[in-house]
Amino acid sequence: MASASAGAAGKAQLGDLLDACIASEGSAAHSYFASEELLRGPHAARNLADAVHFLCMLHGRHPGVVDHADARTAEPAARDWIESSAAAFAAERAFLTKLAVAAGPVPGTPGGGASEAAVVAQRAALVTLALSERRGCALGAAFGLVADWRRIRRVLDAAAIRLGVEPTPCALPALDSIRSVALAAAGSPSFERALLFGTEQILVQHRGLWALLEAREQARR
Repeated sequence: MASASAGAAGKAQLGDLLDACIASEGSAAHSYFASEELLRGPHAARNLADAVHFLCMLHGRHPGVVDHADARTAEPAARDWIESSAAAFAAERAFLTKLAVAAGPVPGTPGGGASEAAVVAQRAALVTLALSERRGCALGAAFGLVADWRRIRRVLDAAAIRLGVEPTPCALPALDSIRSVALAAAGSPSFERALLFGTEQILVQHRGLWALLEAREQARR
């Protein structure tokens, strides 16, 4: 009975840590993400187009993070979630590509070559996470992407309105499903650590992208 109680407490702690990571890290933790300059300022159309193009560089190719994680995740409790996430993200990728086409060329920016190289390096880091042999890391990466993408969708929808593109409904799993799947799939402390690591690292990379986009916005002024 004591062992079962300890296991339940450990899983509850995992859920709390995962919730806290998703809530406090990632895109929303960067000031540029919801800034006046990006969403409503006089150059918002250009800045949103820049964000669309760089998000497309990061997540517009197939296979992506969730696709790789789908191939790496064997836990039965996570299979339905990861498969539905992969199918839903395929639709998100199509929407993102449509926005990139509507946005036209990447906004001219001093130092543009260096920033594009930085995003290529970010994409390589994300793929490495999603292909990790460490059990739980790939699933955690998928958690991080799905959770943060629901925030990023606000920016993409704002860009769609600016570009005259009809926003499509987002079919990604709800945020509360991440906690329930994590708790059901968790089986060992090492798995839980890898899960949290994969989630956190995706969010860190996204936060870095918004820092890069802010730097590009400042360089265009």
